[in-house]
Amino acid sequence: MIQTAATDSAKNNRLPSDYGKVAVVYGGFSAEREISLISGDTVHKALVGAGVDAHKVDPKSDGLDALSGQGFDRVWNALHGRGGEDGVIQGFLELHQIPYTGCGVMSSAIAMDKLRTKLLWSAQGLPVAKHRMVTTGDLSLAEAKDLLNELEGCVMVKPIHEGSSVGMARADSAESLQKAVADAKQFDTEIMLEQWIYGDEYTVTILNGKALPSIRVKTPHEFYDFTAKYNSKTTEYHCPSGLSEEDESEVAQLSEKAFKSLGCYGWGRVDFMRDSQTGQWLLLEVNTVPGMTQTSLVPKAAKVKGMSFEELVLNVLDTSFNRKDGLFKDDLSNTRAEH
Repeated sequence: MIQTAATDSAKNNRLPSDYGKVAVVYGGFSAEREISLISGDTVHKALVGAGVDAHKVDPKSDGLDALSGQGFDRVWNALHGRGGEDGVIQGFLELHQIPYTGCGVMSSAIAMDKLRTKLLWSAQGLPVAKHRMVTTGDLSLAEAKDLLNELEGCVMVKPIHEGSSVGMARADSAESLQKAVADAKQFDTEIMLEQWIYGDEYTVTILNGKALPSIRVKTPHEFYDFTAKYNSKTTEYHCPSGLSEEDESEVAQLSEKAFKSLGCYGWGRVDFMRDSQTGQWLLLEVNTVPGMTQTSLVPKAAKVKGMSFEELVLNVLDTSFNRKDGLFKDDLSNTRAEH
């Protein structure tokens, strides 16, 4: 019997055979393909090490027929970015009645859209920074100046459907904003401008509805960009994050609420900034398929909670068991409880 660390988030008492034949779906077609390949390799190795009958499937090289035609009992989704976190693979698996890890179609699609996520959070009174969207044509110098004035003179430019900080840039002049928007449009047709937040960045992992210890991210880069996430040796991760017990409890509750408010289920990661002047928490986004590489954040939080990487991977795989007829039973109960 597989024994995992007793945590508030999850317990695992299943035999390896209980999981059946498992597909680790990874790679794919998105701008985050290379990171997904690493995550999938790492997850697959952990599953095999735990005695699970796990097989890697890359939609780009193997095709989706490999999922529907090879008798898989469930899927560990390690696809980052488009096609993996936006409801696409979730819809395919729903149609083929194959249970899978993590969020469903709707919540995946919403969480992948940074702007609609913020609109939903704002409507529920959850804290977010001021933001605007740019959708069509080139940004004129006059428009860039007006947007900067409206957003306090400095912004983060974000393609709204990308992850891993792909296409993101800081802009504090009309000229730099024009360039940043033009660069971001290589990745997306909709670009979000978010008021620059001066303060520390934090992230909170959600596992089976409960928050794990927060992580404070510190980088000498201008912000926590792609290089800082995956290629830099100077990025620091503090877990415990150094928050007081009261602050840790506050950010945990806010994370759980933000996660559930989008209909998210199973596991994921909620990213924050904390305004250095006001002390206010400001929600950035939800990652519904967080990285599972050696430098990724979710395994760091799980380790502090007393959970090994193998135990974490199995606990995530357990989230595939509650799916029935295309819905998570807990999704319905959470929705009814919230309203």
